[in-house]
Amino acid sequence: MKTVLTYGTFDLLHKGHVRLLKRAATLRDKLIVELSSEKVKALKGKNASMFCENRKYASEEIKYVDLVIPENNWKQKVKDVLEYKVVYLLRTEGISTTKIKKDLGTD
Repeated sequence: MKTVLTYGTFDLLHKGHVRLLKRAATLRDKLIVELSSEKVKALKGKNASMFCENRKYASEEIKYVDLVIPENNWKQKVKDVLEYKVVYLLRTEGISTTKIKKDLGTD
């Protein structure tokens, strides 16, 4: 069984997120989404617009996703990269959460 893991905040869920998850799903038997927790966002000097619990719920409802887990610290990535298949996918051009926040004047 091939498991693919992707990381993200998945804040202000948009078509770019869904397209990324759809592409990742074609590469696996199981797709895990690891969401940046509020703690990890703070370490990056950023804030999410929604709490991790709400982002987790929304991500779990996407049909391509098999499991959603929180990213709680930097060391977690090393373990994950060794355990799961890692594939880097290009972002959807023209859309991002950063752009949406900027257009809304909230960033």
